[in-house]
Amino acid sequence: MSKPSIVLVTPVLSDTRNGNWQTAHRWASMLSPNYNVTLTAQWPDGATSPDSQKSGLDHSASAQRPAPLAMLALHAFKSSGSIEAWSCMFPSRSLIVVLTGTDLYRDIERQPKAQASLEQADYLVVLQEQGLKALPRTLQSKARVVFQSCSQYKTLVKSTTFLKAVMVGHLRDEKWPQTLFEAAHLLSSKDHIYIDHIGQALDSTLEQQALSTALSCPHYRWLGGLSHKTTRQRIQHGHLLIHTSRMEGGAHAVMEAVRSGTPVLASRIDGNLGMLGSDYFGYFEPGNAKALTSMLRRCREDQIKMHDGQTHQRGILHQLSVQCSERSVLFEPEVEKAALLALISEAITKKPQ
Repeated sequence: MSKPSIVLVTPVLSDTRNGNWQTAHRWASMLSPNYNVTLTAQWPDGATSPDSQKSGLDHSASAQRPAPLAMLALHAFKSSGSIEAWSCMFPSRSLIVVLTGTDLYRDIERQPKAQASLEQADYLVVLQEQGLKALPRTLQSKARVVFQSCSQYKTLVKSTTFLKAVMVGHLRDEKWPQTLFEAAHLLSSKDHIYIDHIGQALDSTLEQQALSTALSCPHYRWLGGLSHKTTRQRIQHGHLLIHTSRMEGGAHAVMEAVRSGTPVLASRIDGNLGMLGSDYFGYFEPGNAKALTSMLRRCREDQIKMHDGQTHQRGILHQLSVQCSERSVLFEPEVEKAALLALISEAITKKPQ
């Protein structure tokens, strides 16, 4: 008996450093034992038409398949064309729309196309528990929380003679890297706090600021874009992950730090609160470089106490590590897979034709 078909739409197909692509690729792998999954940047594409009933761009084959039973579309705004086409072509088949940070915290308030996607969807998916609050109350009943996941990396024993902080995020406004640049200027070499910044330059002004900061602050390095494997290793070897975003749907970097035993210092925004919990100790107000710097210095002081053999069970680094460890179970691959399969099954059962 052949597996049922579904189509998975993501605005970006080829950039493995993009969070949407990582999510789509992981979900396609998780769903493929149960479904024939077509992964495409838009639907229908050149290979798809109502007459041929092809299921879109398939990376493994272009063989004929029955029309998919459901569409899973990442990004309410950027995938709005595919969402509209599906709603018109297959109004009796299930449509699931996954909301990103820019959807939740910008586009659904400003963009009619994003708003239309919310109305057309049978189900809405948010990637962290605070995301539900950003939705209109009338639509919250059709929303589900699906935490993303990643593999577990071993927690390493790390030096106490210095503190290495890692920030992962492309140079773009939503990530608010200016907060990190300012914090780097507030620190000095005497602090023994070093910052590695990973991310591609998507904004020329921010690129110049990163280069200027690196010249002025030898304890700050901008490493540009690195492979996912190398990035994860640097997160694993860091003492802390810094996350300065002003807008976030559910950051892969935060999840990967938690799953690597690396505590996080994060901006107090809903996207981070929904990942780390409202009672997490490692928040600073968005854009507050002084508060971030103060937290870095507190962590460094904690290190010194550890190095000198003083008790650290109530120190900030220990507390953050414990809290991250407690959240780690949320980001296990089997938890994500089970939630995803349950959602697809419910959607197809509710609208089987």
